[in-house]
Amino acid sequence: MKNTADIITSFYQAFQRRDAPLMVSHYSKNVSFTDPAFGTLTGDQARNMWTMLVTSQKGKLFDIKYNNVIGTESGGSAHWQATYIFSQTGRKVVNEIDATFVIVDGKITKHIDSFDIHKWARQAMGLKGLLLGGTAFFQKKLQAQTNKMLSKWESKM
Repeated sequence: MKNTADIITSFYQAFQRRDAPLMVSHYSKNVSFTDPAFGTLTGDQARNMWTMLVTSQKGKLFDIKYNNVIGTESGGSAHWQATYIFSQTGRKVVNEIDATFVIVDGKITKHIDSFDIHKWARQAMGLKGLLLGGTAFFQKKLQAQTNKMLSKWESKM
């Protein structure tokens, strides 16, 4: 069995190559994923979110870098950076993310990505993000939009 650092590294290597099937193969059947943009997604929704993100970026600026992969007995952590163009505004975003993982029997069962939603909003949306990006209202609205986008994408599968 791979150690936890190897599993996390493989996940991010697949992400860099935009290999969604390999990325999501590291997730358990009932995985839980949480981040400020999507909220909490479980199971197929979490896997579909990564597939949607990776496939929607084909041919666009989309760069993933990762470092500080740390494996523990029960999971691990990593830092990663995503650089891309936010499709709704055409603005460049460089998002710094800290990830934590719980890994059981060689599969990721819990994945939490943490980042500064206000900083992300300023980059993605400019003045509107600067003014509203740090509010709970903004985060709830963003999660509603991203989940609607995911549901629409899933309906086309």
